[in-house]
Amino acid sequence: MTALLESVLGRLPGVSSDDDETRRPLPVSGMLAAAITLGVGLAVLTTLTLVGWIAAPRGALGAGLPGVFRTAAQVWLAAHHAGFAIPGGKVGLLPLGLTILPAVLLYRAGRWMARDADLRLRLPARLPKNSPREQANARRRAQLVLVAQAGVSLAAPYALLAGLIALVARNEITQPFIGEALISHFALAFLAGALATARTIGPWRAMLRLLPERVRALTVGTAVAITVLLVAGLALVLMALIMNFGQVRELSNVLSPGFVGGLLLLLVQALYLLNTVIWAASYIAGPGFAVGAGTLVAPTGVQLGTVPSLPLLGALPESGPVPGWTMAVIALPFAAGTVAGIVVARMAPSPSYEAAPLWGFFTGITTGLVAALLAALSGGPIGGGRLATVGPSPWEVALSVGLEVGVAAGISAGVANLLLLNRKARAPLDKAAVPVRKAGAAIARAASKVGLAEADARPLPGHWMDATEADTQAIPVIRDDWQDEHASAAAETLAQTLPTLTDRDRPPRKDIVDESDDRGGHVIYVDPYAWDRD
Repeated sequence: MTALLESVLGRLPGVSSDDDETRRPLPVSGMLAAAITLGVGLAVLTTLTLVGWIAAPRGALGAGLPGVFRTAAQVWLAAHHAGFAIPGGKVGLLPLGLTILPAVLLYRAGRWMARDADLRLRLPARLPKNSPREQANARRRAQLVLVAQAGVSLAAPYALLAGLIALVARNEITQPFIGEALISHFALAFLAGALATARTIGPWRAMLRLLPERVRALTVGTAVAITVLLVAGLALVLMALIMNFGQVRELSNVLSPGFVGGLLLLLVQALYLLNTVIWAASYIAGPGFAVGAGTLVAPTGVQLGTVPSLPLLGALPESGPVPGWTMAVIALPFAAGTVAGIVVARMAPSPSYEAAPLWGFFTGITTGLVAALLAALSGGPIGGGRLATVGPSPWEVALSVGLEVGVAAGISAGVANLLLLNRKARAPLDKAAVPVRKAGAAIARAASKVGLAEADARPLPGHWMDATEADTQAIPVIRDDWQDEHASAAAETLAQTLPTLTDRDRPPRKDIVDESDDRGGHVIYVDPYAWDRD
């Protein structure tokens, strides 16, 4: 289906010029992407519905081709989680797995919209490295504004067209809620379009940099906690299916759907698998879920009545008390909070010890809100009577998940932040002094170039206790060729008065010092610390 969408979008005449006057405006690109997405999705669903109409008994999908198209339109609305009103109640328990189809189509259409409108050229210029923080924040805000504009450009026409489809899909039995159709289509298209536009800015890691540091840490921490809960819920569902496989097979044999019906039944159960995973996550959190009015499936006990004849529901436990070991699943939300708190502390460490636990607890609150939203989407009524209440309670899930994940995340974030601060405090001081020494050397080199310092300057001495004899100057000695005027004159006078004396009998010269013989001399003591004195 995505290949069909891309082929249709690729045949549209594009604009290759970089001029703003000739480039296709963003609202026009969004309108084209929304219309083609709806057209491709409805065409594929109409084809599948037509095949089912041919294989199914007459009258099951409406009278003639108009009934087939209305059925396909209702399935498309259900894929966006838009409910229906039926005689005696309404249908709100819709398969979340079906939402993947329009989400993928909208994401691909959003990518095409971003390329067609040349949004990458409209982004603010890339800042150089080590730019001021104010410029970086301004560029990030401009990018977020552009992403929001792209999301609205795709979502607004998509929601309006969905309202028209909701009007066309009405019949005597099912009547779609136009308000829910508008809101659900707008929300899904906005998220897909914004995500696709942000993806054009850079890789997935760069998308998170659009958010401020603290919001980014909370987003990642919430996503980690929700992922842990959903993975645990999936493991619980698979375990329940394996343990109650006999009952599931028995319900399938009772229905006797046949080959084609069996494939459709298997497809329906696969589409409802995400709903059951969210129900299992609510079971792990403690509140559990209901399968009808007056029923409850929770770790504290199970109370069931007559359930719908869906083989997937054969994995439900029997009514009565549950084994004691099942209470161990309540520890899983605390484990999810522990992991989320560590992630939050590592991504955005807090300079104060008191702030980190608060941010960890706030991560638990956001996780509880997301879990409540998933619980509301996964449940809903199936007509009236007993089946008017199916699924978990959103406010109970929000309260339980928020407290369990929040407490664990607050403790783990505080401990992780404390360890990070202590590790920084134990870092060697010489590492911190390296930049200072490098800066001093650079200043000295610059001063020598402009003549403010000697090119071959000797290093200044350190503390006086570090001075050694090697730091002192060499002591000058009297050289052999040094002449003393007074001594030379006295020697000449003596030579004139005693001309008969030989060189051996002449007295030694007092102005010549024999460095190899220190007899008769005196010892000179050098104070190595004299340089530190005035």
